[in-house]
Amino acid sequence: MTQTSESDTNRPAIAITMGDPCGIGPEVVVKALADSRIYASCRPLVVGNAYAMEQAAQLTGSSLSIRRTDDPTGAGENPAVVDVVDIGNLNPEDITVGQLSVACGKAAMEWVSKAGQLAMAGVVDGLATAPLNKEAAAMAGYEAIGHMELLQELSGARTVATMLMAKNLRVVHLSTHRSLRVACDYVKQDRILDYLRLTDRSFRAWGFDNPSIAVAALNPHGSDGGLLGSEEAEEIAPAVADAIAEGINAIGPVPADIIFHQAINDRYDVVLCMYHDQGHIAVKVYGFEESITANLGLPFVRTSVDHGTAFDIAGKNLADHTSMVESIRMAVAFARGDGLTDAWALE
Repeated sequence: MTQTSESDTNRPAIAITMGDPCGIGPEVVVKALADSRIYASCRPLVVGNAYAMEQAAQLTGSSLSIRRTDDPTGAGENPAVVDVVDIGNLNPEDITVGQLSVACGKAAMEWVSKAGQLAMAGVVDGLATAPLNKEAAAMAGYEAIGHMELLQELSGARTVATMLMAKNLRVVHLSTHRSLRVACDYVKQDRILDYLRLTDRSFRAWGFDNPSIAVAALNPHGSDGGLLGSEEAEEIAPAVADAIAEGINAIGPVPADIIFHQAINDRYDVVLCMYHDQGHIAVKVYGFEESITANLGLPFVRTSVDHGTAFDIAGKNLADHTSMVESIRMAVAFARGDGLTDAWALE
């Protein structure tokens, strides 16, 4: 945690990465920071490009002024000013809004690394991230093309997981950025048990006394007794049994076509799903605008919007900033130690 005065105890410092400047990241960040509840609850610091933020402020008609700063420790005090740590890694002429850019993909990844370094140094209490463009990051030479993978490398964390949240639906993913064919190879007993332990440990830290963790089946109908696959009997059920033996309140495997409906109806605290789209589709259909991502297992708080760079609407002042506000809100709650409770509610 950062060293703060008594008056700042409930206003943690949150680094907000701007995302790829060719997308809607700068726009949703500016719109979110215009919400007075942000500065009332935290001290925001944008890590990105000051020019792109100025352009986004003009686009949205915001009265916020953009100030480049080299001192992140004093940022976020004035609600009329957006403090930006700009490491000078991107020229304005390299930004073409709405178009794929190697330079912008590289810069956006470097901003994530910078924000992670600030968190590890205790300068900020958490991260809330705007969207990267994975194709641009890959073109820039990054093998770790997502936030979580990059921050895992940076921090040396052993086991990390992505959790998506929308309203009362929470879904942890056994694998994320893998093709479906490869993702099936990740459905292994030891990995599932590892993720059940991580999920249980995280939810207990967030105030759940005995979190109920439902484990999704991989195959249709939970494999219909082996007629439609063997993973349920050979990998998932044994992992659930191992978890129960350790005192974890794990349930499953539960067929994926019913598990999310049950979770929405509060039968479970969280669902462990088997691959990216199994969880993402459920969350985004249930609550697209307010859905966000949080990471489990990193040594610092990291939340994120749950949408992409949206090049098709970038620069048109059409982007909805609800997810950005929600991601900052949850970063504040986690940094305060409030866990999954509401720091302040969206109206």
